[in-house]
Amino acid sequence: MPAFELDYADPELESRVRLSIDEVEKQLGAATESEQRFVSEAAVHLLRAGGKRFRPLVVLLAAEFGDPSAADVVPAAVVVELTHLATLYHDDVMDEATLRRGAPTANSRWGNSMAILVGDYLFAGASTVVADLGPEAVRIQAATFARLVQGQIRETLGPADDEDPLEHYLGVVADKTGALIATSALFGARMSGAAPEVEHLLTRFGEKIGSAFQLSDDVIDVASDEGDSGKTPGTDLREGVPTLPTLLARRSTDPADERLLSLLARPLTQDDEVDEALGLLRAHACVEQARAFVRREADEARAMLEDLDDVPARRAFASLCDLVVSRVG
Repeated sequence: MPAFELDYADPELESRVRLSIDEVEKQLGAATESEQRFVSEAAVHLLRAGGKRFRPLVVLLAAEFGDPSAADVVPAAVVVELTHLATLYHDDVMDEATLRRGAPTANSRWGNSMAILVGDYLFAGASTVVADLGPEAVRIQAATFARLVQGQIRETLGPADDEDPLEHYLGVVADKTGALIATSALFGARMSGAAPEVEHLLTRFGEKIGSAFQLSDDVIDVASDEGDSGKTPGTDLREGVPTLPTLLARRSTDPADERLLSLLARPLTQDDEVDEALGLLRAHACVEQARAFVRREADEARAMLEDLDDVPARRAFASLCDLVVSRVG
């Protein structure tokens, strides 16, 4: 099951989701197999390291607004998770990360070239599965992949001179994270035969709650002692990656923040600098501002659910909004 627990509001719904997640896991295992032993080992590296299975969960809950037993629902959940795993291999190369979910990254273990190729292998696996779901599913997957790549390019280039860094970052989050979770909701609704208006609402909800979940990870990276996001606290500071709290802090014009702003202006390679920056950030108003931002995003996502039928899956989605809020404290 996912690494977090929802209030499913209905034992039958919970049982269906648990059984379907188990089937997703089996199909993920099958999709990462290869005749080349090394490819299989590298492809399941992050799969075995665990994960929340957030995207498959969204597929399965969205399918509850149609026929959740439809044959294409579970394969669609496999597609989005394979796609997500593939992006993690590529992201770790881009970020030069050494740990993911508490385990060495593929790039630190086997090198950048091999990590990129394994990510490509997982993308190919997702393409194989989605091809069986029909031409429209292939088009949806292609459009999603384009947004994922666009988000990575935008992140790599950074904001334009006349662009607000925070607005730029929120656009990156929407492309790199929100897009695939929106597709998760879309796939669940489409494959289960939900009504078009329900499909539209769930897709919008998926992008909103997906982006909010990523932004909650940003807060955890600064405020948590344990790294609930699957990363060591301060990882983004070490990599010089902008996040919601740090971008809010950079808006400060208070002379008292001079030291903090100087630390945030570059990647931090020394542990003592990371510890100092974390201490300054945790005492700064930017953390509470970031928490408030995430709460507003979750509230907006919850409001989108009001036009859906009041079924257990809707309440489970509302619980997901509550979870995002609880993660940031």
